[in-house]
Amino acid sequence: MPEVNTTEKDKKQEEKAKKDGKDDTSKTKEEKPIPPTPTAEIKSNIALIERAVADLEPRFTHRVLRSFTALRKRLDYKILRDAVEENYPSESTVKTSLLSWLPPAPPTDQSMEVDTAAQPNGPTTPAPPPKPTSDPVPEVGIYLRLLLIHHLHTSKENYAKSLDLCKETVDMMQSLNRRSMDPIAAKIWFAVERSYELGGDLAVARPMFLAAQRTASLRHDDDTQASLINRLLRSYLHYNLYDQADKLVSKTTFPVSAGNPQFARYHYFLGRIKAVQLNYTAAHTNLQQAIRRAPPAKTAPGFYQAVHKLFVVVELLMGDIPDRSTFRHPVLQKALRAYFDIVKAVRTGSLSEFQATLAKHASQFEADKTYTLIVRLRQNVIKTGIRRLSLSYSRISLRDICLKLHLDSEEDAEYIVGKAIRDGVIEGRIVHEKGWMECEGRKNGYGPEVSDVFGRRIGYCLELHNQSVKAMRYPLNAHRKELAAAEGAREREKELAKEIQEGELDDDEGLGDF
Repeated sequence: MPEVNTTEKDKKQEEKAKKDGKDDTSKTKEEKPIPPTPTAEIKSNIALIERAVADLEPRFTHRVLRSFTALRKRLDYKILRDAVEENYPSESTVKTSLLSWLPPAPPTDQSMEVDTAAQPNGPTTPAPPPKPTSDPVPEVGIYLRLLLIHHLHTSKENYAKSLDLCKETVDMMQSLNRRSMDPIAAKIWFAVERSYELGGDLAVARPMFLAAQRTASLRHDDDTQASLINRLLRSYLHYNLYDQADKLVSKTTFPVSAGNPQFARYHYFLGRIKAVQLNYTAAHTNLQQAIRRAPPAKTAPGFYQAVHKLFVVVELLMGDIPDRSTFRHPVLQKALRAYFDIVKAVRTGSLSEFQATLAKHASQFEADKTYTLIVRLRQNVIKTGIRRLSLSYSRISLRDICLKLHLDSEEDAEYIVGKAIRDGVIEGRIVHEKGWMECEGRKNGYGPEVSDVFGRRIGYCLELHNQSVKAMRYPLNAHRKELAAAEGAREREKELAKEIQEGELDDDEGLGDF
């Protein structure tokens, strides 16, 4: 009997292990779904676009465009050719126009296909999908052109070809004039700008962008309007036309219903404009909004790095030191290495280290278009060095200040120290006759000025408490109702006691609960 029990127990354990193994394999299969092929994904996207046009629901088109970035990285000419041939009939003029931008298909060996099909016991090939009998909606053609334009951007030899395709697509899009095409048109304008930037002169496309932006604003096309405003700002800032960019911002209103990627670009461009105009507080606010609205760092690392480069420089110009964790981010660690050296030089107040770092990374700063802003940090470095000297010395000559801060002359040192005293950076005075600077020592933390400030803060808190008490609201005459109820109870008790004394009530009558 015990042996039988053990064998039955072992069998049950084996069956349980087999079931667990089957469950594990099914779980792994469920956790790793097979992604669709690019051709199948394009076909499903075309179905969504047709549904959006038929039901007048642009959300289906937006769903297609959300997967556009991941899809365009997996494209090649064969996939695009198959997508065109599967969705258009053979005699379609749109199909002929799309295939003219693609290279011819490589020749196939038809004899091998005939041999395999002629074998009686050969493998059965799946039946080809039925050919469409009519052209899809025009939005599908514009969508396929958008895919083709971005695929042409991958090779330098096709930049001029993508420019010609963009011009033809814009003419076709404007002649159709369909509101259901507006979400795709916003992406088309981005592709047009990219084609002009890679294969031509970006300034040539600016009149076309201005005319399209005016038309989009009259039609209340928010997606296209937001995209074109960002295209124009990028064009102006590419050629350092900050005044014209500022005028564009003041004359236009960015659509509130625009998506977060467009808002992130817009705030980044505003931050660059405000930083050049010395409005560092507004630039800091706009760059913060750009960081918050930007896609994740791994999704758009280039934009994430560009915003943080400018953000670090603006923080230094405001007199703040950026957080050290910013430079430890895995996406930013390598890109912000030169800016980290600048932060160390500004923090230590060493003008020689700042000049050496600026000369070492000048090419990178010029490529990032932050060189002119970083040059402005020289005054911050000098102020930091003067503040350190004022804390270390009670009296120091202007000559020694020149040597320690690597200034050109004593006149420059006197001017810089005088400006620092006037701005409140340090507390002291310049003795011009003897050629030195006298610094006041650190103030005692328990002097009369500190007690006055402390008294003002206490008075402010007491006044705030009094105003809060006055602002509180209670129900009107609530206490009077309680007094009236208490007086009524006393009168009833007096009447009851009087009746008991007069003998009108017996001991057990009329007392109720008493």
